Amino acid sequence: MDVFLLYSIFFIILSVTLLRNLIKRMSLPNPKLPPGSMGLPYIGETPKLFSQNPDDFFSTRQKRYGEIFKTHILGYKCIMLVNSEAIRYVLVTHAHLFKPTYPRSKERSIGPWALFFHQDGYHTRMRKLVQSSLTPSMVRNSVSCIEATAMSTLDSWSGGRLVNTFHEMKKFVFDVAVLSIFGHLDTGYKEILKKNYSTLDRGYNSFPICLPGSLYATSLRARRRLGQTLSEIIKERKEKSVADKDLLASLMNYKGENGEHLTDDQIADNIIGVLFAAHGTTASLLTWILKYMHDDPNLLGAIKVIMESLRMASVVSYTFREAVEDVEYKGHLIPKGWKVLPLFRNVHHNPDFFSEPREFNPSRFEIGPKPNTFMPFGNGVHACPGSELAKLEMLVLLHHLVNEYRWEIIGPNEGYEPFPIPRNGLPAKFWKLRR
Repeated sequence: MDVFLLYSIFFIILSVTLLRNLIKRMSLPNPKLPPGSMGLPYIGETPKLFSQNPDDFFSTRQKRYGEIFKTHILGYKCIMLVNSEAIRYVLVTHAHLFKPTYPRSKERSIGPWALFFHQDGYHTRMRKLVQSSLTPSMVRNSVSCIEATAMSTLDSWSGGRLVNTFHEMKKFVFDVAVLSIFGHLDTGYKEILKKNYSTLDRGYNSFPICLPGSLYATSLRARRRLGQTLSEIIKERKEKSVADKDLLASLMNYKGENGEHLTDDQIADNIIGVLFAAHGTTASLLTWILKYMHDDPNLLGAIKVIMESLRMASVVSYTFREAVEDVEYKGHLIPKGWKVLPLFRNVHHNPDFFSEPREFNPSRFEIGPKPNTFMPFGNGVHACPGSELAKLEMLVLLHHLVNEYRWEIIGPNEGYEPFPIPRNGLPAKFWKLRR
């Protein structure tokens, strides 16, 4: 009888507890997916994103759905974040809930071992290796070489011939990146790398269909050739046993806790990843700076032009993360496995943070921006490790440009392909000043 009474009491307590928890859960509002449109089956809204000004694509949806909305791009279900607080939540304060991720097509183009596709231990180790070669002290040692490259580049533009500014800037940035990665690389290897990387770059943002002759399929073939060339360079470097201090040397000399070295594939993927991170973004930004300085000659001596150009151009419009579990943020459900895209561009163009955001005004940086509202190089542990090199090469090139040259832009110059690039690469003519 006592045992029966004890079981009865236990059953009643358990039932009351379960009922209380059930009532509590039913009384709480269930988080729902943010509002938005998923577009057409499979392709979603990808064609719309890549066929128009990204400002229009994002701002239209922000006005319609708010600062957190859903969409479907590049074959993935996505949550887009416009709010600076939400971006900090994803990239900094709750970064453990969101792993770095990119569409599979991007990983195939760059290489799965590139550091920005990873997190935790591997990412930390690779980031330290990259940063060790791109620290301010190491970058300062490269000033003379970068300056020689900048002066040679500018001299090749002079004479009044028509120049595609963006394409020429990409050549300059590529040369500086090669210098930082390999030191003084054999000219033959350099040209092979440049040719194949250019082909890879053209197909990187194309629709990822591997049909014969498609941009994407052609870029993947170029990626394989890049890997083969890098293997040859690595093999020659091993045979020479020279104590270099460039990024390639850092990657080749790495030894893990158990004595393991990086494979050739891991080294190649990280080299191509660094090239990718340094190439189009810096070249695009430099092209925009030339446009802004041309539009207002009073800006020629203002270094704050760079800061305002970083804000206005917002070349890195967004980054990719993926929810590792169901996450509730301010009443919105972010399902496990969905991509999360912090929209840096929308924060940089938010009138609450930057008055008259469509107006180019370097003086706004005479007072520092509010925290977490200016993120040209990203935020958190995955912020760009090569930002110091990018700043240096921009400063060196612009120093010689504004002091020794003048230029004229030919034709209209607004455009997006699909990221902000002046139309037709900003055709311009350059003249060297007479002393």
